[in-house]
Amino acid sequence: MRIVPAVVLPGFVAALALGTPSRLASQTASFPQIGTISGGNPVLLETRTVKRTPQEITATLRVPFTKPAKVAGGEWFGSRTLVAVRCTEGTVAVKENRYYADAKFTKVANEKIVKIPGYAAPVPGSVPAVAMAHLCKPAAR
Repeated sequence: MRIVPAVVLPGFVAALALGTPSRLASQTASFPQIGTISGGNPVLLETRTVKRTPQEITATLRVPFTKPAKVAGGEWFGSRTLVAVRCTEGTVAVKENRYYADAKFTKVANEKIVKIPGYAAPVPGSVPAVAMAHLCKPAAR
């Protein structure tokens, strides 16, 4: 019989009592909701992807569809969009857009990568509009 040192046992007991964080909880922390688009779907920010330069901010946003979109060849469960926001100009460009055939965002059903992105004012209620509203807010002091 092996005896476990007392310094290990309390941490082990605490881990059992508290349980392990669920995958959903960790995703929620990594992907906070920053708004909703006009169809009512939530817009989540992938916080690790946010990159700021003096000219623009780039970030990837996820939109899990509350109801899968029926398309030729199946259903889409959500999208990921890479946007570039120029706050001082009030313009946004979509650099990449992917639609997913599963709720876990692992099976890409459709992909579009823009070679030369065009910057314009975002359409109200769109993913780029939500991105601009969130990313261009003045930093809290």
